[in-house]
Amino acid sequence: MAHALALGRRGLGRTWPNPAVGCVIVAAGRVVGRGWTQPGGRPHAEVRALAQAGPLARGATAYVSLEPCAHHGHTPPCAEALIAAGVARVVTALEDPDPRVAGRGHALLRAAGIAVTGQVLQAEARAAHAGFLKRVTQGLPYVTLKLATTLDGRIATATGESRWITGADARRAVHAQRLAHDAVLVGAGTARADDPDLTVRDLGAGHQPLRIVIDSRLSHSPASRLGRTARDVPVWLCHTATAPQAARAGWLATGAELIEIAGPGPQVDLRRAMQALAARGLTRVFCEGGGTLAAGLIRAGLVDELVQFSAGALIGAEGLAGIGPLGLTALAAAPRLRRLESRAVGADVMTRWGFAGA
Repeated sequence: MAHALALGRRGLGRTWPNPAVGCVIVAAGRVVGRGWTQPGGRPHAEVRALAQAGPLARGATAYVSLEPCAHHGHTPPCAEALIAAGVARVVTALEDPDPRVAGRGHALLRAAGIAVTGQVLQAEARAAHAGFLKRVTQGLPYVTLKLATTLDGRIATATGESRWITGADARRAVHAQRLAHDAVLVGAGTARADDPDLTVRDLGAGHQPLRIVIDSRLSHSPASRLGRTARDVPVWLCHTATAPQAARAGWLATGAELIEIAGPGPQVDLRRAMQALAARGLTRVFCEGGGTLAAGLIRAGLVDELVQFSAGALIGAEGLAGIGPLGLTALAAAPRLRRLESRAVGADVMTRWGFAGA
């Protein structure tokens, strides 16, 4: 099962709206088939593993990191494929909460006389499938907030200079994390200040995550790097009804997708924006700032994980804070995070923190 989970993680960022599942087929004590969900969500992991195993799948055990699907979509149910292949036993990590499955895959297998064992490495599987699970059960994507700060929590000098606070190794690690998410998200202020392209570089990646900007009035220029490359790598902009028609027309001309977020105020309602992204199938969103967007997501309870790259440098109070105002008046109200991982990345330190419930 650990191997199946590792295989499944290869698909993170590429399989949405489907989960990134891994499957290992074992016969007579040796692996005869391996598979993971392919880009775009098809073929599924079980189909790939069964194709590799061929006739050796008959009488074998299949280890799958999520309950095999039981519904007809773009492909037939994986539960039926396992039955047709003649496997004797299926071991899974989690029941799929998708209402179209939700135990039906296990039931189909048992009805066909196949032994089913569940909840193997369940905690590890919940972490691996966190984005898919949250989208299905809460209608929200799993949000990772990335910060690259000095030791005193600054992301730029008072003049806005920020390149580069962290070193090349840390920046490469950030690109690897972009690759494991469906989309990279920034706010309008960061987009205007940095003119980023938000792509994955230097990793030989043929895949690129979506690029998303929260921009209430579509103030970021369509002539920007995002606008000039929107037909090569998709760009989505979440805006309000106040966005001028001229700005909408300019962005539509680039090939970008505009998502109007309803709300009572002049700013994009972040919870409604995340719901809109989940409704379009996104499961994992990597937020790269800036401080205003970071604070807004935290205040709204939308951040699941914070990844901080800390550099051995000091800027001082006049620098720009990594997180904007949270409106706290009492220490007891401060969000408390739990450390998930801490390690050196070149000259910098990367620490992963989990928010409550994540």
